[in-house]
Amino acid sequence: MKRILHEPAFVLHRYDWSESSLILEVLTRHHGRVAMVAKGVKRPSSQFRAILLPLQMLSISYSGDAEVHTLKGAEWQGGLTMPSGDALLSGYYLNELMMKLLARDDPHELLFDAYAQATAWLRDAKLLDASLRAFELVLLREIGLLPALDADSFSSGALQDDVLYSLIPEVGLREASGSSSDEAALSAKAWQSLQTALDQRAAIFPAREAVIAMGATDKTSLKQLLRSLLNYHAGSRGFRTRQLMMDAQALA
Repeated sequence: MKRILHEPAFVLHRYDWSESSLILEVLTRHHGRVAMVAKGVKRPSSQFRAILLPLQMLSISYSGDAEVHTLKGAEWQGGLTMPSGDALLSGYYLNELMMKLLARDDPHELLFDAYAQATAWLRDAKLLDASLRAFELVLLREIGLLPALDADSFSSGALQDDVLYSLIPEVGLREASGSSSDEAALSAKAWQSLQTALDQRAAIFPAREAVIAMGATDKTSLKQLLRSLLNYHAGSRGFRTRQLMMDAQALA
């Protein structure tokens, strides 16, 4: 029987399994997204009751050869306390992204590191949007769903300096039609800057710096373009946590 010891992990989601147990969806550094049962964890006497929380770095041990493994141990690795407000909703959005787009048992160590950093950045309200965009870019790249951002997907040629480009989920970058003032698009320079940052393969830091350097209009366009791409690949009309964030902002 396979046994994994002291694996860095985050809890992405949890389901009731019985009156006393939970099924966990866990992101691990070396084994990807893994499902496991936490037996007896809902009992008041369980040592895991206050540990198996989202957005907290854990060290876990588990065993089993079936699709759903058995949790054997979990230790909190310290760090920041649970976020609240917009930061908490953004953290749940990160988890929903991972649940919908990352297949089980598909390890991506760099993506794990990017997720860990993104959760730490949730407390920085001024740069929260930039952190989310950077994580979306790294996630899409790591799972092979992000097209080249420095080439026209139709011609396979380099981007032209004086042309705006839209990101089309089915094909990639193409010249903006200009038929609508509401069409989201970025300049060649903006796309190339993002591609250069992603090419550094340094988790999420360069991507966030590239997003921070963008103007307000470009940041809004990037958000719209990535939203369309994520919705397309998630196979849904949208993400529940994103809608909750929008509703909360509207009420505020």
